[in-house]
Amino acid sequence: MKLGYFLSCEEYAPAELIEQTKLAADAGFSGLWISDHFHPWLDTQGESAFVWSMIGAVSQACDLPIMTAVTCPTVRIQPAVVAQAAATSAVLTQGRFVLGVGTGEALNEHITGDAWPSAPVRREMLSEAVEVMRRLWTGEVVNHRGQYYTVEHARIYTCPEQPPPVYVSGFGSDAIALATEIADGFVSTKPDADAVRQFRQQAGPSKPAVAGTKGCFAATTDEGLKIAHQLWPTEGLPGELSQVLPDPEHFAQATELVTPDMIKMAHGPNPEAYLEMIDMYRDAGYDALHIAAVGPHYRELIDLFAREILPNAN
Repeated sequence: MKLGYFLSCEEYAPAELIEQTKLAADAGFSGLWISDHFHPWLDTQGESAFVWSMIGAVSQACDLPIMTAVTCPTVRIQPAVVAQAAATSAVLTQGRFVLGVGTGEALNEHITGDAWPSAPVRREMLSEAVEVMRRLWTGEVVNHRGQYYTVEHARIYTCPEQPPPVYVSGFGSDAIALATEIADGFVSTKPDADAVRQFRQQAGPSKPAVAGTKGCFAATTDEGLKIAHQLWPTEGLPGELSQVLPDPEHFAQATELVTPDMIKMAHGPNPEAYLEMIDMYRDAGYDALHIAAVGPHYRELIDLFAREILPNAN
């Protein structure tokens, strides 16, 4: 299983993300994920850089593959615009770009004032959006009048030689079933062997399954847990809350119920905690795992991986 690095646009300023990019490349991580948010989950995280600007900058800072984790191409941004952004990203990275997509969260998508659709409708919208984007990546003129989107005489002139792969995020059997139908790969943040098994059984063994998780380095285990709970108590929220709560204020209210023992994130200074986390995802059957830093000690986390984990992991 390959190990990559996850750039968290919700927590770090653009300059910090570029620094992390360079450190991750020097450390030996195999690739990059980058989150696509309009809002952070909580005000305490404090950032929300525009992902397409960041990808342009990151593409000039290293030559690692990069994937959005994940973009919602259905509500906040029309799929034809996402298709153009993804095509440019693929050109800038010389074909090392993957468009990770999902059905999104109200947190980011409600800002246009449109109603937040139900999960089945969001899956239908995502399927149509992916169809539109793939047609546009041919470089031909596209006219499309579908159930959810209209594209009129649109052509993307700056196209990569090969269209970017589309990986689909899925939680639950219906979402995973959609991924098997339309995706070039499967995306998750959980060490869920059943989900990987369902995807591979329906999509075939050749399509990759990739995952992301977080780690919080600190001088002590107790300090690491304290930082993780302060910045990412959302990790302890159950069910579909992450998809339906509309504002950081609502997440702050919901996470008042999350206690530190509910945060299942590797933390502290010891490599064993991170190795155990990696083993859970490896045992679940993933082909790659991307680790996001949490808190101010991202340099120390990357250094720990460079010294203790990456030399024997990829």
